[in-house]
Amino acid sequence: MPRARTPRPPAPPTEAELILSPEETSLLDIVDNVLNKGVVLSGDVTIALAQVDLIYARLSLLLCAADRVLPAEDAEFMARHHRRHELRLARARQRAGVQPVTGREASRRR
Repeated sequence: MPRARTPRPPAPPTEAELILSPEETSLLDIVDNVLNKGVVLSGDVTIALAQVDLIYARLSLLLCAADRVLPAEDAEFMARHHRRHELRLARARQRAGVQPVTGREASRRR
């Protein structure tokens, strides 16, 4: 006599199913999850003429929120901005023929 099959328990949901639950998923939810988690898109491009490959390019694109890639960006942004501003001022003075002002000389002038 053949044995009766016992039903299998349902498989646990995959990570994609947890993120994109079919009940209440909107485009905003999908974009939010992509930016928070990140996604990498890869592809190949070949340009050929008369069945001769002329150009081949492999492309990869990382799509995620900038604070995920550069978490310390806020702290460093102002310091970099200040350095760039000082360099611009120094170049402008140099083009105008004015001697560059060092930090000590600037404090004496005040």
